[in-house]
Amino acid sequence: MNIATKRWVPHAVALLGLLVLLYPLVWLLSTSLKPADEVLTSLELWPSRIDWSNYTTALEGVSGVSVTKLLGNTLFIAIGAVIGNVISCSLAAYAFARLRFRMRGPMFGFMVATLMLPHHVVLIPQYIVFNQLGMVDTYWPLILPKFLATEAFFVFLIVQFMRGLPRELEESARIDGCGPFRTYWSITLPLARPALITTAIFTFIWTWNDFFTQMIYLFSPDKFTITLALSSFVDQSSTSAYGPMFAMSVISVLPIVLFFFVFQRYLVQGMAASGLKG
Repeated sequence: MNIATKRWVPHAVALLGLLVLLYPLVWLLSTSLKPADEVLTSLELWPSRIDWSNYTTALEGVSGVSVTKLLGNTLFIAIGAVIGNVISCSLAAYAFARLRFRMRGPMFGFMVATLMLPHHVVLIPQYIVFNQLGMVDTYWPLILPKFLATEAFFVFLIVQFMRGLPRELEESARIDGCGPFRTYWSITLPLARPALITTAIFTFIWTWNDFFTQMIYLFSPDKFTITLALSSFVDQSSTSAYGPMFAMSVISVLPIVLFFFVFQRYLVQGMAASGLKG
């Protein structure tokens, strides 16, 4: 094998892997454009004729709620979750990484141990609490926990990053009269930007794609997110409207794809700087 061949083999393998990964998205897009009689019967990847009525039906929304409203609801929850996680998890991480207090080690270990706790274990107690507070069928159960540093993964991630920051800057700030919160806000937080960006990106993607938690707490159609609408769209009639269903799937995936293309540079930088190397 000559040098030129050795140089092209990795590129060919990477291209093949890319085609495998992109095939489901291409299939989803092509199926959303197929007529109803070709969705399940045709084996061709591309439709014989493009049927835009699938998107017309999907854009009408579900239960009288437009797609614009559904996307707005989802965006509101995602942005609230991002703000909550970035603020609360960075504060908790700063306390574990930089402050000295009693039981810090055991508390940090207990926090890390919650990573192994299945979400379904705490689901019922959380639902009972929010139900007693009258917050069921509102966005509070989906956003409020994010402001309480309940995401142990992101706390651990930011802690590991903050531990690598030089302490000399904080000591200088302390000599200048800065307290813990001023040091956190003016010194540590700007230096921890890569970890915060990683937290924000993953929080947005995970919240946007969340279905189970939103299904538990949201009942009213006007409060539905795009993922709940997709489920309701499938079940709203006895007929199998697969074309509009796939069109709605494309609409729900499109914001995430655009989000990735816009922030992919920050995502790579944040993962590399935070130690999330694959």
